[in-house]
Amino acid sequence: MAPSEDLLPAEDEDTGELTTRILDAALEEFGAYGLRRTTVDNVARRAGLGRATVYRRFGNKLELMRAVSLREARRAMVAMVRAAEHQPTIEDRLVEGFVTGVTQARANRLLTRLIDAEPELILPYLTTDSRFVLTFIRDFLAEQFRRSPGPPAVAAPDAAAEIMVRLAMSFYLAPHGCVPLDTEDDLRAFARTYLVPLLHIGAPPR
Repeated sequence: MAPSEDLLPAEDEDTGELTTRILDAALEEFGAYGLRRTTVDNVARRAGLGRATVYRRFGNKLELMRAVSLREARRAMVAMVRAAEHQPTIEDRLVEGFVTGVTQARANRLLTRLIDAEPELILPYLTTDSRFVLTFIRDFLAEQFRRSPGPPAVAAPDAAAEIMVRLAMSFYLAPHGCVPLDTEDDLRAFARTYLVPLLHIGAPPR
C-alpha cells in the first residue's frame, strides 16, 4: 500500500452543493430502506429538492445508486491510503491499509443493509459476477504496490493484489471461522502472517 491518492476513482465532475445533498440523501435512503423501497421522490424529499432537480443530475434510481456506491468506494480508498501513507515499509503499509479497508467495509451502512435485506441484489456483484469489483480493486492495489516508496518489494503485484482481494471478500461475506478477525489486532496479525508473504511470492505459471 502506497501513499498515492491520484489512483483513486475520479469524483463526479459536478461536485457542487446540490449534487452533494442528493448523494447524501440517497445514501441515507438506501441505507435505511434498501434499493427496492427507495424512490427518487423520497431522495428528493430528504434532500429538500424537487424531483426534477434530482433527475437532471441522475437519470434514474440505478444511476443514483452507482454514484453513491462510487463515492463510498472512493471514501474507503482514501481512508486506506491515508492510514498507510505514514508507515515506514511496504509491509506496514499493507497491514494498515488492510485493517482500514476491512473496518470501512464492516462499518458501511449501505453495504450492510443490502447484504442483510436484499442479498439477491448485491451478492452477485461480490461473487459470481464480481469481475468488475475484483478488477477495479485489484488494479488499484497492484498499482499502489508498484508506486510504493523505496526499492521494489512485490514480486508479482497483480497476482498478490488479486489473492488479497479475494481473501478479503471471502472473509467479509463469510466472517465466522477458525481464523480470528474480530478486532483490529486480529486483522493486523492475519495480515502480517498471511498477506505480507504474498508480496514476495512470484507470479503463478501461465
